[in-house]
Amino acid sequence: MDLQDQLKNLFPDHVDETPKEGDSNTNDIWLQDDPILCKYEKRKGKPITILEGYTGATEDFKALAKELKTKLSVGGSFKDDKIIIQGDYRDKIMAMLKDKGFNVKRVGG
Repeated sequence: MDLQDQLKNLFPDHVDETPKEGDSNTNDIWLQDDPILCKYEKRKGKPITILEGYTGATEDFKALAKELKTKLSVGGSFKDDKIIIQGDYRDKIMAMLKDKGFNVKRVGG
């Protein structure tokens, strides 16, 4: 008898609300028809990746920015309806967005 079974015996009315593996919150973010533009620039000699062109709610775009920054373990910001990520992570970001169901277009280089 493992710990989960013991807990079920002690608390039979408890409902497990932890997310299952494979569950994702992609349904919470509005997907659009137009592609999100993924650009590369250098500012003050340092590389940055810029995402723009999202037409949904600003809060959804901010949540997406936070998720990208935490998954990549990098810094960045959200300004003027653009996500700015420190470093050149175009390929990784485009792969993550495509997994979520977004249409992404690479711009420049």
